[in-house]
Amino acid sequence: MSSHDSLNPYQASRLLVNFKYVDQLLSEAESILVASNSKSPFPKYRNELTPAQVKVVQDYIARVRAQMVQALKSLGITPPGPQFGAAHSIRVNLEFADITFAESRPEALRGYGEVSPAVVPELNGVVNEMSSLVRKLSGYLAQGLGQDLEGRLKRLSQTGNEIELLRKLEQVINTHGLIEFRSALSIILDRLESNNYQIAIFGRVSSGKSSLLNHILNADVLPVGVNPITAIPTRIAYSTVPRVIISHMDGKAEEVGIGRLHEFVSEQHNPGNSKHVTRITVELPSERLRDGALFVDTPGLGSLATAGATETLAYLPQCDLGVVLVDAGSTLTEEDLSTVGRLYEAAIPALVILSKADLLVHEDRERSLEYISRQVESHLGLKISVQPVSIRDTHANLLDDWFLHEIQPLYAKHQQLAQESLRRKIGALRESVEAALKVQLEISEKGPKQDGQRLRTAEAQLRRAAGKFEDVNSFCLKASDTIHDWGEVAISRAASAVAGQWLNKSEEETDVGELVSHSLVETATVGANQIFEKLQEFAGTLSEALGVAAGFLEVTTPPGKEELPNLIKEMPRLDAGPLTVSLQKDLLAVLGRGLTEARVKKKLRDQIGSTVDEAFQRYGRMLELWIRRTVAELQRRFDSHADAYRAQLERLSAAETPAENEVEAIQRDLSILSTSRVQEVV
Repeated sequence: MSSHDSLNPYQASRLLVNFKYVDQLLSEAESILVASNSKSPFPKYRNELTPAQVKVVQDYIARVRAQMVQALKSLGITPPGPQFGAAHSIRVNLEFADITFAESRPEALRGYGEVSPAVVPELNGVVNEMSSLVRKLSGYLAQGLGQDLEGRLKRLSQTGNEIELLRKLEQVINTHGLIEFRSALSIILDRLESNNYQIAIFGRVSSGKSSLLNHILNADVLPVGVNPITAIPTRIAYSTVPRVIISHMDGKAEEVGIGRLHEFVSEQHNPGNSKHVTRITVELPSERLRDGALFVDTPGLGSLATAGATETLAYLPQCDLGVVLVDAGSTLTEEDLSTVGRLYEAAIPALVILSKADLLVHEDRERSLEYISRQVESHLGLKISVQPVSIRDTHANLLDDWFLHEIQPLYAKHQQLAQESLRRKIGALRESVEAALKVQLEISEKGPKQDGQRLRTAEAQLRRAAGKFEDVNSFCLKASDTIHDWGEVAISRAASAVAGQWLNKSEEETDVGELVSHSLVETATVGANQIFEKLQEFAGTLSEALGVAAGFLEVTTPPGKEELPNLIKEMPRLDAGPLTVSLQKDLLAVLGRGLTEARVKKKLRDQIGSTVDEAFQRYGRMLELWIRRTVAELQRRFDSHADAYRAQLERLSAAETPAENEVEAIQRDLSILSTSRVQEVV
């Protein structure tokens, strides 16, 4: 086509703009067709077209588009390709949706009038529910095609019955919109895609976990004596070349040398996980890793590292075997018993070992082993043989014997053990999906809104409980922030305690240094206790809300009443370090109470003031970290139950009963899952 009988560039550009505008109008027409049949709670269009008429309209739209393309091509104009990725564009819209939900919070509505305090928790709960759903959808899109469940199922090379059952579950979940089960399905697929047998080491701070693993693997790679460490379980797997792989929150991963591991796992170099590490994998050419075993070094439970305990307990259900260390230099604690109990609740076998056994003579060691076994049986009803271990050269044979007789035999059957664990997890998921489908059938038989008042009460209680997270978090963080500056208060209380002892002749005197240290800890405890009590009360509120919903839904395995309160059993404790206090009673005690306190306070301020200030500032930061971790774990645990309950309650309160064809599909899928039940446990 010559230049005189064709459009110039400006004319072609204008024509293309016009055609694109027409295409936009056609897209809006398609949206109208879809919207008129949608179940939106805010419908804009009513459906007045028959299915046949809808088909005709769609055919005409397709014809117009096809003709436009042909017309443009005949004029030498090439339509541009897609400009934006669908997933990215949807995520942008979801970001705006999240912002819009945030603008619905009570503080944002106060410009329209004061919001009643009675409404605030439920309104916050509504926003939290909506934002949570939007963020989960955005997170799903952010994972990319590599995380697509159907695609992952196809890529799995295994051909066992588990894969077929998972494929059926994935289809049922998608068909009936049971999105609350996608996370559980994804976790199961993670384990299927891994050929490793995960042996996790649990224990309190300084119980010797890292030292034990270094000895087992014959490689001095894990930092020891670091207290506290960051809340990141460290996986140790086999490789011909030693290296460390660090995964970050933004999805990126970096490879670093073994010598840099401490930069990411120690509180000193990565305070509060400021480097946003989500996963650490250490690869070593160790013979004890060659057969598919993968060891996991978990953050210590209890004491100052309690901030990491939540991540340790969150990881716990993922392992295949749990090894719980009890420190021979300490004693069996409730945290140790709780860890063993949680492992068995998750259908994970546990071994208990007495670490640092070299600290005890033979007779004391035997008594400790017997005591631990007896306590485990008494509290948990489990008969577990407890074995002593040590890494000291004089007693290293204890650890080697334990590994040879308890761990090494598991390597040969680790695939069988892992498969049994997977079957239990798949069985639990299948039962949950079946329960959700049965709720939909119940709606079709009895109609929606049965016992509507109890249903609304359960929904509202869940919502109000969820809505208190922000207020509780804010209260606790403000309290921890105040403790930062309590150094002066602590000095005053210590001075009062010293003066009181000197002027009270009837009291048996305590060493002044000990008295001051005790007073500092008491002062810190006063502030910490209000945080502890607030979180305990809140955990009780969350548990009660879950209990009401579980009772209404007749859940067969509701969460235990103590599941959430148990997350708040210990807090960081103030450690001011060694204090050098030099006070002379004879020169001060004759001045009277007021003057004595003032003089003692001045001397304490001069001698240990800066040390005490630093201790309280450090303690405040530790409390802040602990609060953030604990509240996050409370929310994770609460949501893990509440999300499923909300979905069930929403179905029960649905405005419409399922259509006849939907009922048939539910019955068919229930039958399919039921027939899969026997095959699954073969």
